[in-house]
Amino acid sequence: LKRLNAPKHWMLDKMGGNFAPRPSCGPHRLRECLPLAIFLRNRLQYALTYAETTKILAQRLIKVDGKVRTDRKYPTGSMDVITIEKNGEHFRILYDVKKRFAVHRIRPEEARYKLCRVKKVMVGPGNVPYLVTHDGRTIRYPDPLIKCNDTVQFDLIKHSIIGHVKFEPGNVCTITGGANLGRVGIITHRDRIDGASDLIHVKDSSGHEYCTLLKNVFVIGKGNKPWISLPKGKGLKLTISEERDKRLNEKT
Repeated sequence: LKRLNAPKHWMLDKMGGNFAPRPSCGPHRLRECLPLAIFLRNRLQYALTYAETTKILAQRLIKVDGKVRTDRKYPTGSMDVITIEKNGEHFRILYDVKKRFAVHRIRPEEARYKLCRVKKVMVGPGNVPYLVTHDGRTIRYPDPLIKCNDTVQFDLIKHSIIGHVKFEPGNVCTITGGANLGRVGIITHRDRIDGASDLIHVKDSSGHEYCTLLKNVFVIGKGNKPWISLPKGKGLKLTISEERDKRLNEKT
């Protein structure tokens, strides 16, 4: 993968080399993921070179969703939990309002679970019901109340569903694609459009309203209380003038 063609949210400098690590096949798409090598070297700066990331991973120190990963090109994506047991650090991969992956540190209690968006609910061979999540998981015998576009709370230790929240107006959500990527707000209503994707209207905590496609909305909590901690800014997008005023106030 040429460095200039790499996703912008990897934030690789143009003069830092000719190539970038091409993500391996995995649970997230190429342009919607962050390889472990980029995470360790560029985000955490625990390694100075690409070779050093290989040596760190070869020691089996890095876990993604509770499973040891040694592939330096392994694609981590939205809602994934990365654990470094040697120093007791836990991170959740989330988007910020600048459309970048934020290095969001979380407590050990929160690292025990992750949220998964339900992509489809089907019945397999032998009349076994199952659902498929946004990160490629197949979960058999789910609760019959869980439908497509809902969100399930998945226990990474017991490998089972411990809760779910419906996709409905009044619940808090985050945007995982489009022009409003990374924003957090409350679903107000849903416009059903025949022959096209439904439009979801969202209102953030400052009162700004916007709409996006159904596939871009990820419910993260019941009512206005999210089930996960949010990165800096809490998903609230500021205008250029509001950002300027905030910086000036911080200096004074």
